[in-house]
Amino acid sequence: MFTLSKLFWIVAQPLSLAFFAILISLGAALLSWRRVGLVFSSLGATVLFVTLFTTAGSFFLQPLEDRFPRAQTDPASVSCMIVLGGAFETEVTTARGGIELNQSADRFVEALRLARAFPDAPILVSGGDGSLSGTYEGDAAAAQRFFSAFGIPIERLVRETTSRTTFENVQNSKNLLETAGLDNCLLITSAFHMPRSVGLMRKAGIAVIPWPTDYRTSGKVRLGLDFTQPTLNAQQTATAVREWIGLASYFASGRTTALFPAP
Repeated sequence: MFTLSKLFWIVAQPLSLAFFAILISLGAALLSWRRVGLVFSSLGATVLFVTLFTTAGSFFLQPLEDRFPRAQTDPASVSCMIVLGGAFETEVTTARGGIELNQSADRFVEALRLARAFPDAPILVSGGDGSLSGTYEGDAAAAQRFFSAFGIPIERLVRETTSRTTFENVQNSKNLLETAGLDNCLLITSAFHMPRSVGLMRKAGIAVIPWPTDYRTSGKVRLGLDFTQPTLNAQQTATAVREWIGLASYFASGRTTALFPAP
């Protein structure tokens, strides 16, 4: 299932869809299938234009980010924290060591801030090697260096090192939480990722307090043209498409009980 989902996303992400549509149109042209070629070339051009030169990605990320509102103040107390992986450039850290963070770095920056504010709260870090090759260290391994570098005792960490997907994050963390006697933890992950994560937690019977971070939009984006930042637009669109597909597939497969989990 893991390999299938990875291969599916290679094909299903917007730029890949545009490429394959154009490839099919070229093949149709060689076979003199003009109508087929025109349909697929038009489809490829449309997907490419929407992905690169519109605000569609940010527009469809916003409802995901807004689903679970950010708290205005810190809680009075924190019993524990769950931090979902995906914030380290593990291909780089495996080869070079050290700490190399990616765009989701806020997950661990926020966890570090809270760890210092609530020094008695254990921190469960969930994240193994999510690559197809399986040759890289996971986020949980890199997280040990990260927290240690900022003076957080290793004894506070509970590391879940085998998960490759969000579903596995939840399933593999459940036993660790039960063994350690931890419940009602803050769930720290990217805001756009929170609905799917909370849906999985609820299905697994794990009570959490959503603590969204790593916002990618202003919350005020309107659907329209944007020729100023095609690379960012493509990234935002890919993130939005992946997350909405994830919500739909998890609901269809029974891994969550709601298509769009809410507070």
